[in-house]
Amino acid sequence: QVQLVESGGDMVQPGGSLRLSCAAPEIIFKISTMGWYRQAPEKKRELVAAVTSGGTESFADSVKGRFTISRDNAKNTVFLQLNSLKPEDTAVYYCNAHKVIPPIDLWGQGTQVTVSS
Repeated sequence: QVQLVESGGDMVQPGGSLRLSCAAPEIIFKISTMGWYRQAPEKKRELVAAVTSGGTESFADSVKGRFTISRDNAKNTVFLQLNSLKPEDTAVYYCNAHKVIPPIDLWGQGTQVTVSS
C-alpha cells in the first residue's frame, strides 16, 4: 500500500515555529503536486500550501508570509515550515500527493499541530 509518511507536529507557543515533513515513494513524488492541508475541529479540511513538480508554489491567504513549502527531490520529501504560529493554526495537518493524469490522490495519516500558551 502506497503511503505518505508525515512527521513534525507538536505543541508550540504562539509565535513559535515548526517544520513538518512528508516522505513519498519516489515514483509518486517526482510527478505529483505535493500539498499540505489542515483540518481544525468542526471545520472543513483546507489547503494550506502546495508545490508542483516543477516548483510552482501556492499558499492560502491566511498563511502567506508565515509558512513556506519546499521539496527535496533527492529525498522525495516535502517540507512545510510554519513560522509566527497563531492559535488559529491549530489543526491536524495532512500531506497530499496529487496528479490528474495518471490519477493520483494520496494522503498521509495526519500530524497534530497545537499552538497554545
